[in-house]
Parts: sequence; C-alpha cells; structure tokens
Amino acid sequence: MARPQTPATLRVLYVEDDRLCALLFAEMLRGEAGITLRLAEDAAEALAIATDWPPDVLVLDAWLPDLSGHELLPRLLALPGVRPRHTIMCSADSDPDDRARAAAAGFAEFWAKPVAASAVRAALQALATAG
Repeated sequence: MARPQTPATLRVLYVEDDRLCALLFAEMLRGEAGITLRLAEDAAEALAIATDWPPDVLVLDAWLPDLSGHELLPRLLALPGVRPRHTIMCSADSDPDDRARAAAAGFAEFWAKPVAASAVRAALQALATAG
C-alpha cells in the first residue's frame, strides 16, 4: 500500500529587526497549515538560515541594522540552492519612490506596514497551494 503524500510546506523567511513586528507576523501565521516560518533579525542571521534552510518565500524589511533589504536580496539569491518562488519587501516607508526602489531591486511584491493579517495569510496560502 502506498503511503499518502504529505503536502509540501511553504518555507517563509521573514527578516525583521523590530521584534514586535516579527512576533506579530509570526502570530498572523500561527496555525496556518502548509506554512513554516523562520525569523531573522538581521542580514547575517538571514544568510545563515537561508544557507541551511532555503526559503520558498522571502519577506524582507527595508531597513535592517547591517544591510538594507535591497542589499540583502541579491546576497540571498546568490546562495547555492536559494531559489525563492516569491520575494516581498515589507516596509513602513511606502511612498511611490520606495515601491519603485523595491521593484528595481528585484522584489516581486511590496507590503506596506502595518500589514493586515488576512492579507498576509491569503497571499501565503495562495503561494502554498500554487505549489
């Protein structure tokens, strides 16, 4: 008898130096089936996590203590085995210039803080089910 396949888990790496924002994001996703979240407080920690645990989705804050999210994205993408399906800039700075800068840096999407929990869950569940 064949073993039933378990659904793939969407690996999400959220890089955020504000602990309250990181905890709120984690709380948004608590109990969401098919999504595993890892948190990093800075670029160095994000690079270490992504090296051992290649994420499917990158959610990066624009301003981190050691690098900007704009500078971090290409470094993450240069790691062997890191080929995310989706990249998201998440920032409180969300005027048209900020959004254009994120797009120019290679981000597929921009989330303005504060992000609605329902929007985060819906977006990530859509990615999880898109497989």
